[in-house]
Amino acid sequence: MAEKVARELGGSVGKMEVSKFINNEVRLRVTETSIGSSTVILQSIADPTDTSIIEFCFLADALTRLGVRDILAVVPWLGYSKQDKVFRPGEPLSVKVVAKMLQVAPIKHLITLDLHNLAILGFFDIPVTNLSAQQLFVDYFRTQVTKNTIVIAPDAGAIKSATSFASLLDVPVVYMDKKRDLTTGKVHVMGISRPVDEADVIIIDDMIVTGNTLVSTCEFLKKQHVTSIRVAATHHLYVPGAQKALEASGVDEIVVTDTIGPREKSEKLTVLTSANLIAEAIRKLTA
Repeated sequence: MAEKVARELGGSVGKMEVSKFINNEVRLRVTETSIGSSTVILQSIADPTDTSIIEFCFLADALTRLGVRDILAVVPWLGYSKQDKVFRPGEPLSVKVVAKMLQVAPIKHLITLDLHNLAILGFFDIPVTNLSAQQLFVDYFRTQVTKNTIVIAPDAGAIKSATSFASLLDVPVVYMDKKRDLTTGKVHVMGISRPVDEADVIIIDDMIVTGNTLVSTCEFLKKQHVTSIRVAATHHLYVPGAQKALEASGVDEIVVTDTIGPREKSEKLTVLTSANLIAEAIRKLTA
């Protein structure tokens, strides 16, 4: 992604070395010789998540020590963003801790995509631009819309984005009610807002983690006799087994962006690039 964004901006990717000491500590060194007073760090906080955080912080510190005054951070996928609440007594507010860690070196602005919860914006002390991948999906699916197409929000968290997405495609939106066991993570579909038999379904969500929500949704929809099922999600975390579980549930296509990976190949997996979206945001902020 860094190479794609750099090409869009007419720039290049700076040189650096990343390795580990024998005790597994991260060792990082910027070897780029043509560094100006401002630069962009692009790093998704993805698996290996903790190492990604350390690399980001070390790189920001190294650039600061080389005289870079303005650092623009691009974090397409903000790891720990699902841990945006204290769900049980004794748990930390994990994503807030991560937000503070990313700001250990001076960062002027941060760009990310489709945060799981907009409340996360308040955990940063710097301006944050939260981009939406919605238009990428609208452009992709617009040519596939039929008279039977509907958009489905698989849970309450996806209602707002699903409603907006359906409006842009000019198709109906359907809401599903689900319940998740916070201990086991198992998802149960409780109901649906309207009949969906013979419908061409597009399920919209912000991320695919284990795929449990989407698998339960797809299995439920198959029993309702839908014609086809396609999934659109900004972030695919490529958790082992998630892609195969989704395919086994009867989904026809999974469309995601490249905020992580892609780390798997599948005939049912389509990856849209978000490089143009990110490059345009950088261009506006550095104009």
